Amino acid sequence: MRERGEEVLGEFAQSLLENPLFNQALTTAFEAREKAGEAQRSAMEALDISSASEVERLGRRLRSLSDRLEAVEDSLDSLSRDVGARGERASREAAGD
Repeated sequence: MRERGEEVLGEFAQSLLENPLFNQALTTAFEAREKAGEAQRSAMEALDISSASEVERLGRRLRSLSDRLEAVEDSLDSLSRDVGARGERASREAAGD
């Protein structure tokens, strides 16, 4: 029974794909969807509203910047420790002279 159901469904889908009226309706629906998307993008631009993809891209850039800033902070901490250690050694050497 399952095989027959799949077969009937396949035949139905094939007949839809071969139907010019169905193809025209499908094409019209996709064109309408595209026009609606363009209208939405235009409206968002006019209102100066960011799209979800722009917000996601900004989030990725902020995370990248945060990572880079953290690396710079780590380098500065290491450099500060090195300078402090050298200063202490110089003070001990000067006191020992």
